[in-house]
Amino acid sequence: MTDNHPDPRSQEEPPRIERGGLWGLFLGLAGLLLPPYGVVLSAFGLVQGARARRAARQNRSEAPLALMSMAVGVAGLVVSVAMLAVVMVFQEQLLEYRDCSALAHTVTSQKACDEAWLEGTAVPTWAVGS
Repeated sequence: MTDNHPDPRSQEEPPRIERGGLWGLFLGLAGLLLPPYGVVLSAFGLVQGARARRAARQNRSEAPLALMSMAVGVAGLVVSVAMLAVVMVFQEQLLEYRDCSALAHTVTSQKACDEAWLEGTAVPTWAVGS
């Protein structure tokens, strides 16, 4: 994923662009969008961004998306860890909510499940990926 060349570039050669930050940004965004796998994907995005920055410094080139991929990776880690914490703390209520939602066949019965969840936890349903 990195564009490492063994020979240093000359002054006339244009600077190379390190593309590892793009992969890191892609992995970080995937981590934000896919909550069950968010921790792993965001960590990979963070590591890939750090590698791209290091390779760019060593080759005296640029890594335009490396810092962005690191920021998105950190955000993905924070969101994923927060979601996992909510799931761990409210495990019993979450099982009750999912059972209630599975049996809800109308909008009003689903709203009753949502209201019961909010009364018991005071956490919005989107915070657990439901």
